[in-house]
Amino acid sequence: MTRVLLSLAVLLFFALCVYGMWHGWKRRQAKQAGLPAFPARPETLGAPRLSTTGVYIGTTNAGNWQDRIQVGDIGHRAEAMLSLVPEGIAIDRTGASPIFIPAEAVRDARTDRGLAGKVMFSEEGLLVVRWENQGHLFDTGFRGDDKDVYEEWVAALVGGKA
Repeated sequence: MTRVLLSLAVLLFFALCVYGMWHGWKRRQAKQAGLPAFPARPETLGAPRLSTTGVYIGTTNAGNWQDRIQVGDIGHRAEAMLSLVPEGIAIDRTGASPIFIPAEAVRDARTDRGLAGKVMFSEEGLLVVRWENQGHLFDTGFRGDDKDVYEEWVAALVGGKA
């Protein structure tokens, strides 16, 4: 009888933890409902000047590396192709909607150690792009399969060539 009660207590604790996570996700979505809509991807894009594969980590409010944007499916991590095109930055995510950052919206680019709850061992584990949308600043993170291309990306984005 003691084992049954202990098992039920553990199951109840687990269910409460899952409910708490779900409730927190929904509350954050409601809080962020007033954010400006992300830019739509243009119908046609020019030839990519740079592209790399990896994982889209997430988008946060700029300056707060743990405040993940969770409106729609923006908060979902996914395998992705990151492309620098003349119009801006295209992030084609597997199993999620694409994300587009217009070239004129890019404010900065850097390598960083963490974003949206993802922390890397090295200081240059993530490529982070800071961009502005209707007066609101965002940081979007990407973990590339080949981290040697980060320097080229930062130079292209910060140098005003985006």
